[in-house]
Amino acid sequence: MGNIVNLNQLTSLARFSSEFSKLSDDYLFTRITSDTIAKALRLDGLGRIVRIDGPIRIDGMSWILCFNGRLDLEINLTPTTLTSNCIIITTPGSMIEIKGIEREGLDCYMLFVSTEFMHDINFDLNVFSSTPHLSKHNPADNMMRLTDDEAASLREYFSLLHRNSSANDDNIYIKSIARCLIAALTYQVINMVTKRISDRPDAKTPRSRRTTYVNEFMRLVHEHHVRERSVAFYAGKLFISPKYLSLIIKEHTGRSATEVIDSFVILEAKNLLRFSGKNIQQVAYELNFPNQSSFGKYFKHLTGMSPSEYQRS
Repeated sequence: MGNIVNLNQLTSLARFSSEFSKLSDDYLFTRITSDTIAKALRLDGLGRIVRIDGPIRIDGMSWILCFNGRLDLEINLTPTTLTSNCIIITTPGSMIEIKGIEREGLDCYMLFVSTEFMHDINFDLNVFSSTPHLSKHNPADNMMRLTDDEAASLREYFSLLHRNSSANDDNIYIKSIARCLIAALTYQVINMVTKRISDRPDAKTPRSRRTTYVNEFMRLVHEHHVRERSVAFYAGKLFISPKYLSLIIKEHTGRSATEVIDSFVILEAKNLLRFSGKNIQQVAYELNFPNQSSFGKYFKHLTGMSPSEYQRS
C-alpha cells in the first residue's frame, strides 16, 4: 500500500512536466505529454512502463483530464483507462498508480488539490446535495467521456489555474483567484454530470423513500444549519428517529448525520470569518453558539486551528 503524500511531496513526481505550477501546499498542476514522460519513466519498445516509483495515496482530490492518447491507471486497486476526452476525479486518500502510457500523442492535464484547500472553498452545498456523490469504491463511476466542446472548456480552466500560479509572486489575490477557478471548474463538471443523468432513460424513475429522506435532510441542513446543529431537530422535521436518520445518511454519503451538519456549519463559519468583516464573537452569535468560547472549541476541534488562527491564515 502506498503512503499518503501531500502536494509538496508530489512536486518531485511532476518535475518532468512540460507545464508545471503549484501554489504553496494548496494545489499542483502538471501537464504530461509524450515528449516529456520519458524523462520520468523508463519504457520498453512498446511504450510500456518498466519501472515507476509505485502507488501513492494523495491527501486531497485530483482531476485527471486526458485530451489525447491513452493513460492506464490503477485507482484504489481498480484498473482504469483514460483515452481522448476523458476526465476522472479521485477522492481524498485515493491510491493512484500509473501502470502504462501510450508513447505517441499523449496529452494529459492533472490537477491535485489538498483537502484543506478544498474545505476552504466557498461551495454552495445545496448544489452538492442534489448531485451524485463521488464514489470511493468504484473509480469508473467518477470517470466521464467529454464532448470536444466540454473538453475545450475544461482545458481553459486548467490553463487559467496554471497561469494564475506560474507567475510565482506573492500577490495576495492569487489564492482567492485559485479558489474561484477551482469552484468554477467543479461546478462545470457537476453541470456536465447532471445533464447526463437527466438525459438517461431512467431519469424519471421514482426515488426510494430513503433517497428522498437523504435529499430532504440535505435541503433542511442547508436551510437551518446556521441555527440548528442537532440531529434530533432534522429527524423531527422528517418524522423519523435520529437513529434511523443517522443510519441512512451514513449509508448514502459515507458520513454520519452529525458530520454532514458540521461540514455545513464549518463552511459557513469559515466564510463569515474570512469575508463578512465580523469579529469572532459576532460570528459565534450568528451561528447560534452561546458564547465565543464554545464556538472556538467547536471550530478548533473540527479544523485543528482556532478562529483567530484561521482568520490570519
